[in-house]
Amino acid sequence: MNMRLTQAPIDTLCANALRFLAIDAVEAARSGHPGMPMGMAEIAVTLWTRHLKHDPADPAWADRDRFVLSNGHGSMLLYALLHLSGYDLPVEELKRFRQLDSRTPGHPEVGHTPGVETTTGPLGQGLTNAVGMALAEKLLAAEFNRPGHAIVDHRTWVFLGDGCLMEGISHEAASFAGVQRLSKLICFWDDNRISIDGEVEGWFADDTPARFRAYGWNVVEAVNGHDVEAVDRAIREALANTENDIGPTLICCRTNIGHGSPGRAGTADVHGAPLGAEESAATRSALGWAHGPFEIPDEVRQAFDARPRGASRHADWQARFDAYAAAFPDEAEAFARRMAGKLPVGFNILSNAILRGVAKEAATVATRKASQQAIGRLARALPELLGGSADLTHSNLTDWPGCGAVRADEPGRHINWGVREFGMAAALNGIALHGGFIPFGATFLVFSDYARNAIRMSALMKQRVVYVMTHDSIGLGEDGPTHQPVEHIPSLRLIPGLDVWRPCDAVETQAAWNAAVTRRDGPSLLALSRQNLPHQPRDEMQVQAILRGGYVLADADTPALIIIATGSEVALAMAAREALAADGLAVRVVSMPCTTLFDRQTDEWRRSVLSPGVPRLVVEAARSDGWWRYIASDGGAGGEVIGIDRFGESAPAGALMKRFGFTPEAVVERARALLTPAP
Repeated sequence: MNMRLTQAPIDTLCANALRFLAIDAVEAARSGHPGMPMGMAEIAVTLWTRHLKHDPADPAWADRDRFVLSNGHGSMLLYALLHLSGYDLPVEELKRFRQLDSRTPGHPEVGHTPGVETTTGPLGQGLTNAVGMALAEKLLAAEFNRPGHAIVDHRTWVFLGDGCLMEGISHEAASFAGVQRLSKLICFWDDNRISIDGEVEGWFADDTPARFRAYGWNVVEAVNGHDVEAVDRAIREALANTENDIGPTLICCRTNIGHGSPGRAGTADVHGAPLGAEESAATRSALGWAHGPFEIPDEVRQAFDARPRGASRHADWQARFDAYAAAFPDEAEAFARRMAGKLPVGFNILSNAILRGVAKEAATVATRKASQQAIGRLARALPELLGGSADLTHSNLTDWPGCGAVRADEPGRHINWGVREFGMAAALNGIALHGGFIPFGATFLVFSDYARNAIRMSALMKQRVVYVMTHDSIGLGEDGPTHQPVEHIPSLRLIPGLDVWRPCDAVETQAAWNAAVTRRDGPSLLALSRQNLPHQPRDEMQVQAILRGGYVLADADTPALIIIATGSEVALAMAAREALAADGLAVRVVSMPCTTLFDRQTDEWRRSVLSPGVPRLVVEAARSDGWWRYIASDGGAGGEVIGIDRFGESAPAGALMKRFGFTPEAVVERARALLTPAP
């Protein structure tokens, strides 16, 4: 590749330092991706030494710029930047790249390495996280900034590659970012025309600049990615777009993957494997790098050191924030609270009062409607509650009085995501990571499949994101098996750290929402009914016990059987209990709206709910597999599961429930059979 460079010697030295930190770390690990760090080194030097606003001494500074490495396989580029910029990431950690318990894992992990803003690796999701971050910045600025007091004013920068653009989620994210005019979002496309399988022209021939212009983005084309001054000019053009608020910007940087490697540059061979000792030595010779592994010249460290600049910019912002606090004390206190992820003082008392009030109302409603009512109640107490739906607002019921729609020129609190389930979920992660909001998003439960990897990332990153998934079973009726979830609830329960709630009435729905917004160490998913569900009477202790995930809803002095149920099937369990009582069979009904939360309770609590030695019958309109462990655990005396282990059919809900055995009569029959001794 013929690329004429105009940069200063120090910039070349800095770029080569990044290259060799990546080369050396990958060599030490005998694993990794050196090609992207070698190819994007000059772009990184330009951004990180000239434009990025950050403070290594305080990686959580509220008004820092956000940097997202969407092509996260090139993680050593980010680790090298963090190390050289002055973050708490010593060179010893670079030497331990990809090793057990190191702070330099194979892909960046938020909360694990200081300065890493999000966990990336699943391609396209980092870009979409960044869209959520940029949206959060824009909405917070509209809410808190005042004339002469701009306390929210930062940018979101993204490195991305061809793989990110090939993933369909990039379309969802970029389209949404364009229509929302997220002008402070600036992305660098590493246009090296190589992916793992080789030269991409055989499978990726998009006109990417035209594609992004069609989204409403500003596009800076044909930038020499190995020329610091050329990249700098492109960044300044992007910043001008930002100041003029004319939409996000894509900077198209033509690069050479593995730049500097005499034998492998420009080939797939350098994408995901170490160079090897011989090629590493050849690259040192070709680039004139006379330093040993992990050796960095002092002038490079001085050029990268962001601590003095960061401290100065941080101090300037703090002075401005102090002036803001003097003029607007309530707003300053609210901003600080929200960015810290804290709930308002007294919220637990208020949420419990709300829950008790819902219990007194004793309403018979669909749990999707109960969820909408819960959102409205909580939104009055939590200005940070922000959410919407993937084009199903009036089916998911996610709007509320006075919420206002989020538009490019209108802040609002309700987001119309369009038919973009995956993009919505990954952007929610970005909003949560940015701080200042508790985001939620909704679709039909069956379409959680589209969003599943982003839901998994919510759990992996331990982010407070709420997923509202309605039409939770074959009970949705005539839409048929394409829209009827069967395997979704049990499969979602398998995601570590995700709390899956399936409430049986309005009271459990409010409790689920209270738990979801209170929880700070992971996401929650609410599976909600389309059909009305009857209110279940409870005393005060039972209302509070909902927050344990599983509890005794109706008891007997000496139960012969425990029926465990969730969602709409709790009413079936209660009806079956009455019928069995008429036959002299004592039955305990356990409502278990959240199995994962129940599993986190003490052994004492779990055994008090699921008494040892008593047979157990589980009733849930979903695949049965996951329930058998509750039958076998804690000295259980055997049992059965009434589930649905096949796809549904198109018919009215009542007909489907009868066909698949979800009626009180069917539950009674199975209970009697379970309790009848074998001949």
